[in-house]
Amino acid sequence: RLEEVPLEVLRQRESKWLDMLNNWDKWMAKKHKKIRLRCQKGIPPSLRGRAWQYLSGSKVKLEQNMGKFDELDLLTGDPKWLDVIERDLHRQFPFHEMFVSRGGHGQQDLFRVLKAYTLYRPEEGYCQAQAPIAAVLLMHMPAEQAFWCLVQICEKYLPGYYSEKLEAIQLDGQILFSLLHKVSPVAYKHLSKQKIDPILYMTEWFMCAFSRTLPWSSVLRVWDMFFCEGVKIIFRVGLVLLKHTLGSSDKLKSCQGQYETMERLRALSPKIMQEAFLVQEVIELPVTERQIEREHLIQLKKWRETHGELQCKSPPRLHGAKAISEAEPAPRKALESVPSIFVSPGPAPVPKARKSKEKSREKGPASPANGPGAEGNGAPGTTRELLQPQASPHHHSKESLSSRESEDTYL
Repeated sequence: RLEEVPLEVLRQRESKWLDMLNNWDKWMAKKHKKIRLRCQKGIPPSLRGRAWQYLSGSKVKLEQNMGKFDELDLLTGDPKWLDVIERDLHRQFPFHEMFVSRGGHGQQDLFRVLKAYTLYRPEEGYCQAQAPIAAVLLMHMPAEQAFWCLVQICEKYLPGYYSEKLEAIQLDGQILFSLLHKVSPVAYKHLSKQKIDPILYMTEWFMCAFSRTLPWSSVLRVWDMFFCEGVKIIFRVGLVLLKHTLGSSDKLKSCQGQYETMERLRALSPKIMQEAFLVQEVIELPVTERQIEREHLIQLKKWRETHGELQCKSPPRLHGAKAISEAEPAPRKALESVPSIFVSPGPAPVPKARKSKEKSREKGPASPANGPGAEGNGAPGTTRELLQPQASPHHHSKESLSSRESEDTYL
């Protein structure tokens, strides 16, 4: 059940988020902590898709690669991947109205996004866990934006997770297990005694960013924090679930063996997954990026001793929005929002101060090139051009929710 937020509070949050999104580079540079706090409170549903694009840096990525998705969209793709993707389409949120019908717009866009990724990263191809990730994104934004958001998740937030050997996820399983020793020694001891490898219970959690595990309202809140703070949120959620499932002798009475323990982890208690409880626990759990990175080096050393060098050379992961924006500083223009409605300005107000009158006399009448129309929202010629379909970079995709109208719906 969704946590009820009073309408007035929601409207206030929307107003604050609109201000942030319209001045995003300034907020990222000077008030990142405030962005983090607001992500922890939950992004307003009406702005969630747009906020995820800004947080992940996918908006800037799209601006830097205009037309790239359309180009990939027109290519046929590798039949090896297309068959697997096709088979997975109906499995993603089958009861959601977007994905309920075979060949419906949701399944078509999901196919297009996943196919485009196999062409964008042919060495990586397609991994089944990418499908639920892409599906969640498509519920919040058009196909082109969802594609670039998926790219950021795969390359910046969770690099190596979807490569063939799944080395990165195995390493993170060991990191999770090591962190559990500090968070819940009881759960750690029990899993060690039962010889249950982390890969058996955490693979779907981490690779699907809990989208197939938690109730929907909790998924959205976890993703809000994940896009802002990075993979540590995924670790924290995993640790909270383990702690509250296996973290006391009382809880362990009913799962003495390996089979019972695995069954318990597959059927988690709804109480611990409930939005308000889970989010609060995640916020309060003191697991930091530094701890994760320190543990990563330890586990990497152990891996090399037992398995040799990693076969998949992934870029280093970036811990959230701040790290991504610092690694790829956005040109200011890339973050300008494109207005959907253009209003012709009225006559310019007559300045009251004598000083400004004198200035205007000295300058003479403004030429049309310098007038309000040329600057942005005004001149009729400019407005007509901007309202033409080709002004939007999302207009060339077929059977897609990527038209100007749908962009308004999402953003």
